[in-house]
Amino acid sequence: MRSSATSSRRSGSRGTRSEPPVTGRCDPSVHVAEEVVEPAPVQALAALFDDGLPTPRRGDVLPPLWHWAALAAWPGSRATGPDGHAAVGGFLPDVGKPRRMFAGGSVRFDGVLVVGEPVRRETRVLSVTPKSGRQGDFVLVVVETVVQGQDGRPALVERQDLVYRDPATPGGTRIAPEPLLTAPALLEREGDWSWRFRTDATHLMRFSSATGNGHRIHYDWPYATGVEGYPGLVVHGPLMTLALAEVLRLESGGAPVRSLEHRNVRPLFCGRSAAVRGGPAGDRHELVLAGTDDAPHTTLTAVLGAG
Repeated sequence: MRSSATSSRRSGSRGTRSEPPVTGRCDPSVHVAEEVVEPAPVQALAALFDDGLPTPRRGDVLPPLWHWAALAAWPGSRATGPDGHAAVGGFLPDVGKPRRMFAGGSVRFDGVLVVGEPVRRETRVLSVTPKSGRQGDFVLVVVETVVQGQDGRPALVERQDLVYRDPATPGGTRIAPEPLLTAPALLEREGDWSWRFRTDATHLMRFSSATGNGHRIHYDWPYATGVEGYPGLVVHGPLMTLALAEVLRLESGGAPVRSLEHRNVRPLFCGRSAAVRGGPAGDRHELVLAGTDDAPHTTLTAVLGAG
């Protein structure tokens, strides 16, 4: 039900903007895919959250950010890299730094996606920029995705920020794997705009499956600790972001969302509890996923209203 092709057409040829500067090795072409908003991964995501909201069925509007599941696609086995992600050097550039992190991004909702309907997705690398921060040098890769609905008009425009870092030096304290650890639910309500977020290994496996995310840091404890240097299994950045978006949906009564800005500040590890807090802030809603030390892991800012 999916087909894809790579076009040499640049977005600048549409007369909307010029081609942005790109440093490093990358393919500036547009990757085009004709797809369907698949019901099965949508149902899998709804079962994972299990938060009492109706499961979106064929003909229903897709909730905000759920396209990360509905339009997920696995790379072929020969096109999979040693970390479990799609191998770099094709569409995504090989920047010489193997550790990848989903750092955040933004989504503008100009329309709606409907479960079961065909869509057209156009994806391109906007920029590849070397940077330096508190944890050393890294490369920021910015990817833009435009998804057109059945009417041919853009339903959403998304920017994703991907960070690539040098190989880790394993060491430090590790969190022992706890195969019997179970969390009763991803999200548990504690009060108005106050929720508890906690994962177990099964949650991470199910989210990886629903979203086509093969990154081994989320399910392979020896790899996560011994190769990438984390103290334990890492909770997906998109899962933390989606948890904030789901709390927004629960607390706002499913009000339409016009735009979202989200940022992953630091990793959260499997089994560690975090709190969701926030609410209306002027003309927007601001939510944060904070650890037991009250420092943020993920932030989300939303503007409500039809696109």
